Amino acid sequence: MNDWSPVAKVYDPLKAGSIDGTDVEPHDRAVWRAMVARYKPNKAVVGDPLLTLFVARLNPQTTEEKLNEVFSNYGDIRRLRLVRDIVTGFSKGYAFVEYKEERSVVRARRDANKLVVDQSELFVDFEQERTLKGWIPRRLGGGQGGKKESGQLRFGGKDRPFRKPINLPVTMNQEWAGALSTVPRQGKEFTAKARVVRLNFSRCWVNDSE
Repeated sequence: MNDWSPVAKVYDPLKAGSIDGTDVEPHDRAVWRAMVARYKPNKAVVGDPLLTLFVARLNPQTTEEKLNEVFSNYGDIRRLRLVRDIVTGFSKGYAFVEYKEERSVVRARRDANKLVVDQSELFVDFEQERTLKGWIPRRLGGGQGGKKESGQLRFGGKDRPFRKPINLPVTMNQEWAGALSTVPRQGKEFTAKARVVRLNFSRCWVNDSE
């Protein structure tokens, strides 16, 4: 577990569908769909991915002008794109902001996250599509974050990081118990000593787990 990280370094749909990244089988059809999906980042997207932020949970009424007003407080903006439905023209509730300097990106990611704009609390993070290897978007069953109500939670991101898997030394305890059970019984004295050994081992296990 030395290489464990709460945030995914490579996108794995199966792990993303697990709260601690340990699932060995997909638990819903969306995870299956993401596992077999073949996604290539949109080549038409321009700009430096390392200087670009993903801004989500926007109020449908929030405009490009409003976003520019808010995010220009953190540095000079090179590009800003509010994603809209190509048919209706309505906002899809997310945008991308590219800055001119790295320090502006870092500052905006830190300070604009959970900022309330037009009565909506924003989610702000680095762009993932072109920076996270193996990325699969939500529409294909992947993505990160999400709400419980949607039934499609995805972990390993800033919004919902992985929880560290619990190391249960039950097998060690069972091995001790098994080893003791194979030794020939030698009356009450042996039984008493065996209980002391098991008790001491259990205390060590509790201390190590704290």
